[in-house]
Amino acid sequence: MTTTTLPAAEAALLAEGTVIPAHPLALTADRRLDERRQRALTRYYVDAGAGGLAVAVHTTQFAIREPSIGLLRPVLALAAETMDAHVGDRPFLRIAGACGPVEQAVAEAELAADLGYHAVLLSPGGLDRLDEAALIDRAAAVGQVLPVIGFYLQEAVGGRRLSVDFWRRLADLPQVVAIKAAPFDRYRTLDVARGLAASDRGGEVALYTGNDDSILLDLLGGAGGRVVGGLLGQWAVWTAGAVHTWELARRARQGDGAALRLAVERAPQLTDANGAVFDVHNAFHGCIAGVHEVLRGQGLLAGTWCLDPAEDLSPGQAAEIDRVRTAYPWLLDDDFVAEHRDRWLR
Repeated sequence: MTTTTLPAAEAALLAEGTVIPAHPLALTADRRLDERRQRALTRYYVDAGAGGLAVAVHTTQFAIREPSIGLLRPVLALAAETMDAHVGDRPFLRIAGACGPVEQAVAEAELAADLGYHAVLLSPGGLDRLDEAALIDRAAAVGQVLPVIGFYLQEAVGGRRLSVDFWRRLADLPQVVAIKAAPFDRYRTLDVARGLAASDRGGEVALYTGNDDSILLDLLGGAGGRVVGGLLGQWAVWTAGAVHTWELARRARQGDGAALRLAVERAPQLTDANGAVFDVHNAFHGCIAGVHEVLRGQGLLAGTWCLDPAEDLSPGQAAEIDRVRTAYPWLLDDDFVAEHRDRWLR
């Protein structure tokens, strides 16, 4: 069995922990790829201090894979080209989403490898017919192409319950380098941590939070003390502030009492803000449009358009986003964006 590995610098960065936003999709009013603004978003995340980007994931809209849309390769290629030109010499994790049955997931991993991505975030969505053993085999097959980041996906967007033993067996695969825990459930998040603890490779697999509803709780130790960073849709907005939040949590874990008190104070505020952006009160209907609305307000996107015209802001969602912007100014990076936006949009 081939064991794929990360470059040494990126492997060290992943293990230490970092901020990884889930990259949105910039569209024009007629729902075509807006390449200028797509590049601007990538440049924004790099300059905001993120340690990597996840592209072709839920926030990028899974529909880019549909043959009638045909945006998977263009979106992955555009992000790769922009990262190559803008990152410079520092380590930076290039992560591509992959989904579907094993043949599709392997093909998407091969595309990502051809474009220079380092790892695959492997979604289990839409595969209820596969048992846990088949999901492990699928991960092993994808891992022959690129290192794998496992993914506990919340049920609201297509996930399902997976056992502690599943996470142990997944971590035992030599190609698995990290797991994103995003079940939006405390008990299931602890299941991932328990699985890692039981694995012979548990110390080699980084745990990242994808629980946008409890980011700071996870970073402060609420997932068995194992979470080192985040791979999050929430961190696609106010990203410079997200980097400060991650650094605050790191200082708190290192024993800084003042940082701990501030992080505990801010934890429910960040969850409240996520509720507005992700449209929790409307069963996440406007979660992608909510991300777009924040970026539109900063001038990075021209509108909130999604590939599916039915996906839009829910009634009152924009007002909710305005409310949390006013209530929690520490979240914002508007001045940072305003200073650099014209250069990113060149």
